[in-house]
Amino acid sequence: MSVSELDHALLAEEEEKSLEAREFGFWVYLMTDAIIFALLFATYVVMVDNIAAGPAGKAVFDINHAAIETALLLLSSLTFGVATIALGEGRPQRVVLWLLVSLALGLGFLAMEVMEFAGMIAEGASPQESGFLSAFFTLVGTHGLHVTFGSIGILVMIGQVMTKGLTKPVASRLTRLGLFWHFLDIVWIGIFSVVYLPSVM
Repeated sequence: MSVSELDHALLAEEEEKSLEAREFGFWVYLMTDAIIFALLFATYVVMVDNIAAGPAGKAVFDINHAAIETALLLLSSLTFGVATIALGEGRPQRVVLWLLVSLALGLGFLAMEVMEFAGMIAEGASPQESGFLSAFFTLVGTHGLHVTFGSIGILVMIGQVMTKGLTKPVASRLTRLGLFWHFLDIVWIGIFSVVYLPSVM
């Protein structure tokens, strides 16, 4: 083996170790995020009946609006999955296409969430009205903030795929971002089931 081949092999080994360390760090982050959401869910469940002088969930939640939000996020998770398949096939153009679709669906979800919050506040159902509303805005708002950061991440990944191609580091980042996006989907299903569905049952 020549010196240049040895250097290349050492660099490849170091890159592999670096990616493994980042993947481990990502899983640690995801677990801590899961704990944060578990605490927010627990807080909401405890506070759900503490409406004080404010309205209850049945009066302010629109299940149809929430169902459309759910459909948008589920579809974005599906299209991200298609982008991941395109990544495995080594097709950067298709990766970018499906990431753009995922981004559009994610932004649509965020727009609907902002509309929901604005409508509730306009009706007098603001966070300071009761413990229930404070817990609701904190839980759903934290999820929305995560979707915002995820959308920014998708935009960054589109730029990296277009400029760098499907290199190992780019593929690793895209895979981790996909796991994060699917995690947000799971959290939203929990929100829909715990927050919105009981209001119409």
